[in-house]
Amino acid sequence: MLYKNKITEKIKALALAQGFHLVGITSAQPQDQHVRFYETWLQKGFSGEMDYLRRHLEKKKDPRSLYPQVRSIVCCALSYKTSFENPSHVEKEKGIISNYAWGEDYHSVIKEKLEILLSRIQEVIPEVQGRVYVDTGPLLERSLAQQAGVGWIGKNTCVIHPRLGSYLFLGEILLNHDLEKDEAHVDHCGSCTLCLDACPTGALSEPYELDARKCIAYLTIEKKGEFSKEEKSMVGQHIFGCDICQQVCPWNDKALIPNLSCFQPRPQTFVPSLRNLKTLTPEDFKRSFKDSPVQRTKYEGLMRNVEAVSQNSSLK
Repeated sequence: MLYKNKITEKIKALALAQGFHLVGITSAQPQDQHVRFYETWLQKGFSGEMDYLRRHLEKKKDPRSLYPQVRSIVCCALSYKTSFENPSHVEKEKGIISNYAWGEDYHSVIKEKLEILLSRIQEVIPEVQGRVYVDTGPLLERSLAQQAGVGWIGKNTCVIHPRLGSYLFLGEILLNHDLEKDEAHVDHCGSCTLCLDACPTGALSEPYELDARKCIAYLTIEKKGEFSKEEKSMVGQHIFGCDICQQVCPWNDKALIPNLSCFQPRPQTFVPSLRNLKTLTPEDFKRSFKDSPVQRTKYEGLMRNVEAVSQNSSLK
């Protein structure tokens, strides 16, 4: 049997060989400070209509509620930054889709990588068992990533890495094996408030705290039903998601650009034509956004967003 540190380094090497850009390991022990912050955030009503966040609270307090045998958590990150960038201003007949939704659905991309990684780990340690999660289970993912040294949680509430910025997808493997733990990442936001200053809706109520009810990403993806007059104005020209607080972040200016083919924009996702989107049928929607994060809104949600943006742009 290899020594614990040798096994840990082997697992990290396997993660990088599988294509992940960052990997770190943390304990399965509850992170009480982050849990308290999350409870307060929920109490303030900042989760909006996302009732599932409240329902998952008890499980989120302790990873062992998901997998009682867990001893270590392998935290992986994949950069989705490409050479494309949403413009800060678009023509009135165009809309904006967040760059995380330009290509394939990250859930399937990362889940496949994690499942292969787990099988590779089991080849090294045959007795190991684990559980794979990609934004699909009640885990405080950003907290785990920070504790594992993957990055720090920035004032825009995104995980930021000094070399790769914040355009990161996260995934975890809960293992029933004791590994060497990494040091938590240090915060490097300093006195910068560019993300807070740039948010057009004031969703970043204070550093490190997001009021989802004012967030364009929440409004265009998670909110159900019709927009109020105020909400319609808030979305501006955003059809799905928003990148503003990341676009202004200095750490993204200097970030490496992996340009992975699976996250490259499709013709219908990069600054799309509002007129074209307005004519979409349900069948067109399924075909155009097959295996895309945009499907989360469903057809009715996307068309609501398109209509709101069209009205904001005075497009007839």
